Amino acid sequence: MRILISGSTGFIGTALVKKLQDDGHTIVRLVRDAHHAGILWDPYKKTIDRSRLEGFDVVVNLSGESINGRWTSSKKKKIIDSRVESARFLADCFRKLQQPPKAYISASAIGYYGDRNDEELTESSKPGNDFLAEVCMKWEAEAKPIADAGIRVAHIRTGLVLSPDGGAFKQLLLPFKLGLGGPVGSGRQWWSWIAFSDIIKIYEFAITNDISGPVNAVAPNAVRNREFVKLLGKALHRPAFMPLPSFAVKLIFGEMGDGLLLGSQHVIPKVLEAKGFGFEQTDLLTCLKGMVG
Repeated sequence: MRILISGSTGFIGTALVKKLQDDGHTIVRLVRDAHHAGILWDPYKKTIDRSRLEGFDVVVNLSGESINGRWTSSKKKKIIDSRVESARFLADCFRKLQQPPKAYISASAIGYYGDRNDEELTESSKPGNDFLAEVCMKWEAEAKPIADAGIRVAHIRTGLVLSPDGGAFKQLLLPFKLGLGGPVGSGRQWWSWIAFSDIIKIYEFAITNDISGPVNAVAPNAVRNREFVKLLGKALHRPAFMPLPSFAVKLIFGEMGDGLLLGSQHVIPKVLEAKGFGFEQTDLLTCLKGMVG
């Protein structure tokens, strides 16, 4: 297949490009820096050589400002705009192509659901009402014109990606390595996780299979935070009993900590299970030992 990917130099994009190339697909990158090989674009200035977008089988959009860091007003604007503008610009481009792509696969996140306590969340669950839910709703809504044009659209709602090399989990590791880890807040909140190898597999699965709409990219066995930190400490052979109270999370991380660390999302990968996706990692302790052992 001939696949166009934006965000190809990021945490997930780099590994996805390698996997797809290893499996024989032809990859072309959408890039904003002329130092990288690919099709140069600027979704803010709406500049691109549209003729070079013709004839792709699939477009994968991984563009988006990192959500890590304090969510100041300017940071929030960058988080939303980077996602909305890229999706909106691509939708506008696709409508004018003679040979539009057959499928559009977009990143999203389980932040769509907001803080939901013990409720089990599937792809048909309603959205939340916090900042991350707003981001995800606006992000996904920009793809509606693409679907209306007859292009298959899938939104990969990703959970906590377990990798020591990037994402929120990388930041979580350091205090645990120092023996300073422990439950966050009450420890009762659900953390829905996914192994790094499986998130790459899920993207390829969505590219090569007839899947449309939201896809919960999480392992089938979410755990509460107190269980997660206990198993992480066990994998690292470190104690994990130093609590981080809710007020401290909010003081250190601001609104980001409230949304990412204290929020509870018990997410079920119903679509993937129905489609017969084979997870490589379903046991959290085994996954953590394989990463950090």
